[in-house]
Amino acid sequence: MSRRVVRQSKFRHVFGQPVKADQMYEDIRVSKVTCDSSFCAVNPKFVAIIVEAGGGGAFIVLPLAKTGRVDKNHPLVTGHTAPVLDIDWCPHNDNVIASASEDTTVMVWQIPDYVPVRNITEPVVTLEGHSKRVSIISWHPTARNVLLSAGCDNLVILWNVGTGEMLLVLEDMHTDLIYNVGWNRNGSLLVTTCKDKKVRVIDPRKRQIVAKNFEEPIALQEMDTSNGVLLPFYDSDSSIVYLCGKGDSSIRYFEITDEAPYVHYLNTYSSKEPQRGMGFMPKRGLDVSKCEIARFFKLHERKCEPIVMTVPRKSDLFQDDLYPDTPGPEPALEADEWLSGKDAEPILISLRDGYVPVKNRELKVVKKNILDNKPPPGPRRRQSTCDLEFSQTALEEVLEEIRALKEMVQAQEKRISDLENKLCQFTNGTD
Repeated sequence: MSRRVVRQSKFRHVFGQPVKADQMYEDIRVSKVTCDSSFCAVNPKFVAIIVEAGGGGAFIVLPLAKTGRVDKNHPLVTGHTAPVLDIDWCPHNDNVIASASEDTTVMVWQIPDYVPVRNITEPVVTLEGHSKRVSIISWHPTARNVLLSAGCDNLVILWNVGTGEMLLVLEDMHTDLIYNVGWNRNGSLLVTTCKDKKVRVIDPRKRQIVAKNFEEPIALQEMDTSNGVLLPFYDSDSSIVYLCGKGDSSIRYFEITDEAPYVHYLNTYSSKEPQRGMGFMPKRGLDVSKCEIARFFKLHERKCEPIVMTVPRKSDLFQDDLYPDTPGPEPALEADEWLSGKDAEPILISLRDGYVPVKNRELKVVKKNILDNKPPPGPRRRQSTCDLEFSQTALEEVLEEIRALKEMVQAQEKRISDLENKLCQFTNGTD
């Protein structure tokens, strides 16, 4: 009688568990817009969720620790004139998030470490180049300030957020609506799925499709008869892919290996309520002391529920095999280096002592000055040295005054926020 050999894997017993009720985020009006994006983005500092908003588009940003019932007057990020369709945190700055909207624009926002007292309405930069709604955005994994956007105009545009300019426009590559876009590990290639039922691997800098017609898959996994959109999340450190179905109530996960049959079913996390969207925490935001290998943020109609995936271990020591060095927050390249053809692997960090998020780093946007362009040939008035000195001095004075006013406003906002927190503590103490 033959005996079936069980495949050895340290992830065979990964199990999911929801957090306690007081660690959820309650009373959030999750967006009802019909879109295939995940509606949620998380990093080691914040959770951001696209919400319902009258007269435009908005999303809410909450510090991770601010769990429980969310105040109905909690400030929102509002600036789009139509619904927000996708959001994505910058991998190299935990205080910077990008949003894409039906209003055809992409906006990049600076989120302060303290809770602001009013809605955030002014983006750091607005990126305009699409002619139809923008439903996909994705930051470059290794190059600073490089952001990808894809819209219903079948265009993929790459931006330098630091200058607010287009780097590349990939047109005439997709014959129909683009469903999704993803980068490879070092950002040298990207892959797209399209309504024309083709998967394309693209070298963006050469503006070339390097692979398109995949005749036979190396593995085919039949899921179920549900017609909901699958949201895939891949953890390259553990080689596990998690599949979350929109409108479904389960998370299926598989281990990927280099040898046939390549895809190995591990388990399914099931719950009673369907998910409206899902956020996926980067590895540096996990609790390594509890052998946590993944954390999802499941969106319901009115709340966000964190789900923790752990590998049971008896030892309290750091588990090296579960946590290889992982991509950290430092970029490996500048935008210009990447555009010129240079590639670099992510800069890795160890999670042995846990990860502590760095303090607020401001995104500086330096737009190219149109005055730097040479004027057209022809007669022009001679400008005196006096004129130049006066205009330069006046400009510097105005800029200095603007900077001082900005600092004053930020200081007052922080003071108001601190006073409100003290008042809240006082009222709680007297209850």
